[in-house]
Amino acid sequence: MTTSLYPMKFMPLFKNKIWGGNKIKQLGFDYSPLPNCGELWALSAVEGNESVVSNGFLKGNTLNEVLEIYMTDLLGEKNYQHFGNNFPLLIKIIDANDKLSIQVHPDDELAHKRGLDNGKTEMWYIIEAEKNAEIVDGFCQEVTPDEYRRFLDMGHLEDILHIEHPQNGDVFFIPAGRVHALGSGLLLAEIQQSSDTTYRIYDYNRPDADGKLRQLHTNEALDAIDFSVTEDGRTQYQYRKNETLQLAQCPYFTTNRIAIDKPLRKNFHALDSFVIYLCTDGIAAVKALDTICPIHAGECVLVPALADEVELFSEGESNLLEVYVDPEQWKDNSVNHSNDFDWQASFVVNP
Repeated sequence: MTTSLYPMKFMPLFKNKIWGGNKIKQLGFDYSPLPNCGELWALSAVEGNESVVSNGFLKGNTLNEVLEIYMTDLLGEKNYQHFGNNFPLLIKIIDANDKLSIQVHPDDELAHKRGLDNGKTEMWYIIEAEKNAEIVDGFCQEVTPDEYRRFLDMGHLEDILHIEHPQNGDVFFIPAGRVHALGSGLLLAEIQQSSDTTYRIYDYNRPDADGKLRQLHTNEALDAIDFSVTEDGRTQYQYRKNETLQLAQCPYFTTNRIAIDKPLRKNFHALDSFVIYLCTDGIAAVKALDTICPIHAGECVLVPALADEVELFSEGESNLLEVYVDPEQWKDNSVNHSNDFDWQASFVVNP
């Protein structure tokens, strides 16, 4: 029996949310007996929510277990030196049938001061936006921390927030510290640092399943917030078929969009990173290391770093997000996520 690493698929993790809908079911997933699915975690190493391999001889093992065994073969030499046995990304599909809470995430520096694993920078790729859908993306005017607190205490926080109207295919990069929220009528992919740490600022006085108002984190959020103005948070790019289009690049992840309707071959010999392919539309297949993995919308494939070449195929036209961690982006970043770090319980809430 072969014991060589190969491209892996994973069992989805489904999250019931008070704001969730049923669009993820339309992608071909069965999340019963949950009444809805606000989040599908396609790839996760978050403690208690580890993705489980669904194909090949590693079937039944968690992502964390695979990483502990294969180390540099999975992450790449430099990435493993940097992150150790902590897989650095979390990949989600989100169905916002109602407004999410207005929230903010800490950056790495603040997270570490508070005994958290790491901060949370993320990006959104809009798969489907209903007419008049909105998102909150930062502030529309300059405010001081004291002014912000006055607006919040008076119940007028929404008066100072920057609102965007997303369309299908739009991209929004949300750095740690930016106040943000999803409105209703949105289906999207979220690429983020491996963290479930969220500070909830405002929740429209919405009760939880037990009829109680959900907890807010006003004081915790204050030190995390970037009060600068957002004028246009939408990432500009030109749609082209069968080309790799960069959507985001930062020390935490690089994300590209590839819309394909014919076979495409890619060479990653010099990258020194794993590569994730998340299908957001259509039916595709990923081939690497003599293994072919078919995927449909909402599914992803994790290609290990030891693969030098990847071939992409589609049935008709499909859309893929290509995600990896480029060591050239974080090499000057002093934050080290090695196994020597004393991880503590993170401040986790439901958005």
